[in-house]
Amino acid sequence: MPVVLIVEDEVDLNNLIRTQLQADGHTVYQAFDGPAALRLVAAHTPQLVILDWMLPGMDGLAVCRQIRRDHLMPILMLTARNEEIDRVLGLEVGADDYVVKPFSMRELLARVRAMLRRVALDSQGAIAATPSPAASDQDANDTVPPAPEPIIRGPLRVNLADHSVSLDGREVDLTPKEFDLLALLAGHPGRAFSREFLLERLWGYDYDGVDRTVDTHIVRLRKKLGPLGEHIVTVWGVGYRFTA
Repeated sequence: MPVVLIVEDEVDLNNLIRTQLQADGHTVYQAFDGPAALRLVAAHTPQLVILDWMLPGMDGLAVCRQIRRDHLMPILMLTARNEEIDRVLGLEVGADDYVVKPFSMRELLARVRAMLRRVALDSQGAIAATPSPAASDQDANDTVPPAPEPIIRGPLRVNLADHSVSLDGREVDLTPKEFDLLALLAGHPGRAFSREFLLERLWGYDYDGVDRTVDTHIVRLRKKLGPLGEHIVTVWGVGYRFTA
């Protein structure tokens, strides 16, 4: 049963989210401020953290930074701040996604389910990649698949084997979602991908026509790639493509 931590100082909203998640089959812990959230993360290591931006005292951004120092579980931020720079800032400090208040419980549950599906798939992949004791005596060439070839686009090198990216030999620090987005776009230069496809492929949920998650990640990715970011081109009315 997935464990979810809700960090929200509005008691009624916190309780409402808790009720919905419990009805959906999740084990839920609640925190109403930053320090309590960090204690619960250390004690229970939830599979997902739902984190409000505007917390009293220690705000959500500070809590997110603290969690990211030791943990990799996905963080879904709740925010009433709808400016693009604010969304980018939240993602920069380690959040994986965000929902802008006011939001529907249907939307929130869809995001939670999608993020937990990704956690489950990643866990299954890690288990499948772990050799069994019976296979330990076999030749390594029989049990370890060859490393995938890196994606090289001019000065850009995307190493699929270790999820690292370098530009002119200098490492570029990307989040997991930024890496996945770059690998997909750079791996298919010239092909336009719709926001709908990118959301479903990389985030695991449907595009509702107004979601800005992909756009916000593209802004961050372009910024981190510097001048090379200009090769991630907006295809108006469709989505994005990487130019050769």
